Amino acid sequence: MEILLLYFLFINIIVFIFAGYDKSQARKNKRRIPENTLFFMELIGGTPGLLIAMLIFRHKTSKTSFIVKFTVIFLIQAVLVYLKLTDKI
Repeated sequence: MEILLLYFLFINIIVFIFAGYDKSQARKNKRRIPENTLFFMELIGGTPGLLIAMLIFRHKTSKTSFIVKFTVIFLIQAVLVYLKLTDKI
Protein backbone atom coordinates (compact mmCIF):
# COMPACT_ATOMS: atom_id res chain seq x y z
CA MET A 1 0.00 0.00 0.00
CA GLU A 2 2.86 2.40 0.77
CA ILE A 3 4.28 1.90 -2.72
CA LEU A 4 0.94 2.83 -4.27
CA LEU A 5 0.72 6.00 -2.17
CA LEU A 6 4.29 6.95 -3.08
CA TYR A 7 3.47 6.36 -6.75
CA PHE A 8 0.44 8.67 -6.58
CA LEU A 9 2.44 11.31 -4.72
CA PHE A 10 5.22 11.10 -7.33
CA ILE A 11 2.95 11.23 -10.40
CA ASN A 12 0.97 14.16 -8.98
CA ILE A 13 4.11 16.14 -8.20
CA ILE A 14 5.46 15.45 -11.69
CA VAL A 15 2.25 16.46 -13.49
CA PHE A 16 2.04 19.60 -11.33
CA ILE A 17 5.60 20.54 -12.32
CA PHE A 18 4.96 19.75 -16.00
CA ALA A 19 1.82 21.93 -16.06
CA GLY A 20 3.67 24.78 -14.36
CA TYR A 21 6.53 24.45 -16.82
CA ASP A 22 4.09 24.38 -19.73
CA LYS A 23 2.46 27.58 -18.47
CA SER A 24 5.90 29.19 -18.18
CA GLN A 25 6.77 28.16 -21.72
CA ALA A 26 3.42 29.46 -22.99
CA ARG A 27 4.16 32.89 -21.54
CA LYS A 28 7.52 32.91 -23.34
CA ASN A 29 6.07 31.62 -26.64
CA LYS A 30 8.47 28.68 -26.55
CA ARG A 31 8.11 24.97 -27.15
CA ARG A 32 5.45 23.47 -24.91
CA ILE A 33 4.50 20.14 -23.42
CA PRO A 34 1.91 18.36 -25.59
CA GLU A 35 -1.59 18.17 -24.12
CA ASN A 36 -1.57 14.41 -24.69
CA THR A 37 1.36 14.14 -22.27
CA LEU A 38 -0.60 16.00 -19.60
CA PHE A 39 -3.66 13.84 -20.28
CA PHE A 40 -1.60 10.65 -20.07
CA MET A 41 -0.18 11.70 -16.70
CA GLU A 42 -3.69 12.53 -15.54
CA LEU A 43 -4.92 9.15 -16.74
CA ILE A 44 -2.27 7.23 -14.79
CA GLY A 45 -3.15 8.93 -11.52
CA GLY A 46 -2.22 12.58 -11.78
CA THR A 47 -5.71 14.05 -11.76
CA PRO A 48 -5.35 15.92 -8.43
CA GLY A 49 -1.94 17.31 -9.39
CA LEU A 50 -3.16 18.54 -12.76
CA LEU A 51 -6.31 20.06 -11.26
CA ILE A 52 -4.31 21.92 -8.61
CA ALA A 53 -1.86 23.15 -11.25
CA MET A 54 -4.73 24.33 -13.44
CA LEU A 55 -6.17 26.32 -10.56
CA ILE A 56 -2.90 27.75 -9.20
CA PHE A 57 -1.31 28.61 -12.55
CA ARG A 58 -4.65 29.38 -14.27
CA HIS A 59 -3.44 27.07 -16.97
CA LYS A 60 -5.80 25.70 -19.64
CA THR A 61 -8.80 26.89 -17.63
CA SER A 62 -10.31 28.81 -20.54
CA LYS A 63 -9.69 26.12 -23.16
CA THR A 64 -12.98 24.26 -23.44
CA SER A 65 -11.61 21.21 -25.26
CA PHE A 66 -9.00 20.70 -22.53
CA ILE A 67 -11.59 21.04 -19.76
CA VAL A 68 -13.90 18.53 -21.49
CA LYS A 69 -11.14 15.95 -21.92
CA PHE A 70 -9.95 16.49 -18.35
CA THR A 71 -13.49 15.99 -17.07
CA VAL A 72 -14.05 12.82 -19.11
CA ILE A 73 -10.87 11.25 -17.74
CA PHE A 74 -11.85 12.29 -14.20
CA LEU A 75 -15.34 10.80 -14.55
CA ILE A 76 -13.98 7.52 -15.90
CA GLN A 77 -11.60 7.33 -12.95
CA ALA A 78 -14.41 8.13 -10.50
CA VAL A 79 -16.61 5.37 -11.96
CA LEU A 80 -13.75 2.86 -11.80
CA VAL A 81 -13.01 3.75 -8.17
CA TYR A 82 -16.71 3.44 -7.30
CA LEU A 83 -16.97 0.06 -9.01
CA LYS A 84 -13.84 -1.16 -7.23
CA LEU A 85 -15.06 0.03 -3.83
CA THR A 86 -18.42 -1.67 -4.31
CA ASP A 87 -16.72 -4.90 -5.47
CA LYS A 88 -18.35 -4.78 -8.89
CA ILE A 89 -15.04 -5.19 -10.71
